[in-house]
Amino acid sequence: MSIKKIVITGSAGTGKTSVINNLKTKGYYCFDEFIRELTSETKKEVDASNHVSNPIVFAKDSLEFNSRLLKGRIDQFNKADNTNKNICFFDRGIPDVLAYMDVFNQAYNATFIEACTKHQYTSVFLLPPWKAIYKTDSGRFESFEEVLKIHNQLESTYTKLGYPIIKVPFGTVEERTRFIINHI
Repeated sequence: MSIKKIVITGSAGTGKTSVINNLKTKGYYCFDEFIRELTSETKKEVDASNHVSNPIVFAKDSLEFNSRLLKGRIDQFNKADNTNKNICFFDRGIPDVLAYMDVFNQAYNATFIEACTKHQYTSVFLLPPWKAIYKTDSGRFESFEEVLKIHNQLESTYTKLGYPIIKVPFGTVEERTRFIINHI
């Protein structure tokens, strides 16, 4: 059985998790984003009280942080094969790691690129930055200007890797979820 592995990506605060949660209520198998757990761990390692940017910027070892993130996303990708489901959704994909590292000018080795080329998703849905719904919180540090840069890099990274990007229009969570379901 060939499993459709579908990425829902976008900058912070674009509504990805709300869409993922709505897909779950409709019975779809979804892999949650787990960077908040890594962020919480990283914040314990350093004084982040005055920090206003992404955690990969202030991690003591950003390559190690991103290597853990990459491994976690690869694990999710591989676990999808054991779900006995026809469709699995992912709150972010493996290429997101590259995109964020590029935005924050962090070096990476061939392992990161190989992971992206070896693990291919079926479809990629990109949610655009939406200033009206964007807000920071204890796990989301990016300014809206950074959100725009990240969005552009995500689109560029997935495109360079050969993915046709399906752009999800603004709308209610239900409208956006329906848009995605109708395109798979």
